This record gives sequence, C-alpha cells and structure tokens, in this order.
Amino acid sequence: MRISYRLTVLLGLVLTWLTAIVAANELHFERAAEDSARTAATVRVAAISFVPEKFDLKGNATRLEEAFRRAANGGARIAVAPEGALDGYVVNQIIAGEDSAERMREVAVTIDSPIIQRFEKLAKELDLCLVFGFAEQIADDVFNCAVFIDNEGKIRGKYHKMQLAEGYHPSWWFNRLGKQSRAFDTPYGRCGLMICHDRWNPALARIPVLDGAQFLLIPAMGSTSTRQDKAVLGRGHENDVPVVEANVGVTLVVNKGEITAIDRHREGITFGEITIPAAKQVDAAARDRVEQEFLQWRNEEMAERYKRTMKRQKKK
Repeated sequence: MRISYRLTVLLGLVLTWLTAIVAANELHFERAAEDSARTAATVRVAAISFVPEKFDLKGNATRLEEAFRRAANGGARIAVAPEGALDGYVVNQIIAGEDSAERMREVAVTIDSPIIQRFEKLAKELDLCLVFGFAEQIADDVFNCAVFIDNEGKIRGKYHKMQLAEGYHPSWWFNRLGKQSRAFDTPYGRCGLMICHDRWNPALARIPVLDGAQFLLIPAMGSTSTRQDKAVLGRGHENDVPVVEANVGVTLVVNKGEITAIDRHREGITFGEITIPAAKQVDAAARDRVEQEFLQWRNEEMAERYKRTMKRQKKK
C-alpha cells in the first residue's frame, strides 16, 4: 500500500511536534530539579550559647568572635548567637534601678559602628553567615536588635524586638519597641528574625513567614524550660519552616517539625542541619493584617505588663 506524499509530510510534522514536546518536558523537569536543589537546600547551622558580661562591650566582642570561629571550624554555614551578646542584655538591671539608664550609652552602638564592621570583616574571612544580638543606637533611642551578616560581610537584615516580657513605657528610650517585622533575602533563602520573648507569640513568627521567610532564627536570653522548647518547636511546626534558637542555657534546632538538636550547656555550640524549603510567595495583605492585629493587642498588653513590673519593683 502506498502512502501519499501529503500523508508522509503530515506524519513527519506530527513526529517533529511529538519530539519537541518530549524535549521540552525533559528540559522542564531538569530545570525543576535544578530549582528544587537550589531552593530546598540542607544547611549546617550552629547555635551558640555563652554568658556575656554586663556592660563589657570589648570583652564580649572578643568572646563572640572566638565562638564564631569555632562554629566555622565545625563546618557551619550559618551561626546564631544570643540576644544582647555584645552589651550583656542590661535592660533588666536598668529597669530594676540597679544601674543608671545612662550606662546604656556605654554599650549601645550604631549599625555602622567599628564593632559591627569588625563582624562584617569576620563573616567574610570565615565565609560564614553571622547572627547575633546587640543594643542598637538610632539617634537618641536604643533598640534590642538582631542582625544578619552574610558570608560576604554584607548586612542582609536586622530586626528590633517587638514583644517585651517586662512591658513598655514611652519614657524607655533605652529599650524601645520594634515597629515592624519583615523577612529578607540571604544566600540560603528568605529569613525571618525573632528575639527571645517574641517566640511565645505565634503572630511574631507568622508575620515574617507571610513575608516569604523560609527559615526563622531566634537569638535569646530567657527561659530555658522545656516549655520554651515547645514554644520554639511550635513556631516551626505552625509555619512548616526550620528554626534555630541560640538562648543562653539552651540551644536548639527545629527541622521538619522536630527538635533535631538541643543542648542545655550555658557555654557551648550546638550543631545541626536545617532543610530550607522552597521559596514562599509573599502574602502582603495577610502579613499586614496579622501585624496590625498584633500591634493593637500590644498597645494594651505592654501597658499592663509595665504596671505589673513596676508593682513588683516597689515590693522589693
């Protein structure tokens, strides 16, 4: 049986079309695999615990540098250190009247100060992303701050603590409240920061995740109870993201909804791995709604906590 010329041409076109589809699908799957490899990376992390000295900016900086060097030697790509690692977290002493508020000026530094530049250079030298807490001075105000410095020595993001256990008063220039939480880009995906007491509030984890955060980091200096472990685990589980907490006296890593590494030494480094999920879309409307609801709640809550704090101080 003879096949007509037209049919032969038609069959050739169909075969070419099918070949093109197969090739396109293969390329699609190859690119998808490449994208997955890039966005679902497993990263070795280090959570550092050490007890900083109160008001000892120089000494704490030296100890913090030594800890970051040990983290790099252990193969970490991201290292997280505690809240107030440079200043020694001195606000409680000031609020209790044990030290003058003016002493905060001894340890509060600007984001472009020589001591922060020191850690920018260190991050580049070690090829290590550094995260730590310090008292940031902005004009006449001081904020409890956490900063993320990438492995090229660039500041990728910072965050000001938004929820205080002690409450808040407008006169507390030495302990201002953060106004906003946003995720930021890093070499390993978008990151969200929280500080210590923030971990108790699901909203303060949800806000950066709605802003696209693929992992959360928590410098802390507070409760070391198993209840706090469950709170950190909860923030990771609720948002399906890994979490690294560096708290003085408890360091832990949450990955895939489980605590995969934990230690309760006051001095030491806990190593672990986190699997950073694929990039998340920013839901700005939901982010802003959750943040506004939190801020409305905070207005009353911080005032009530302040009253309780002052009442306790009078009893002493």
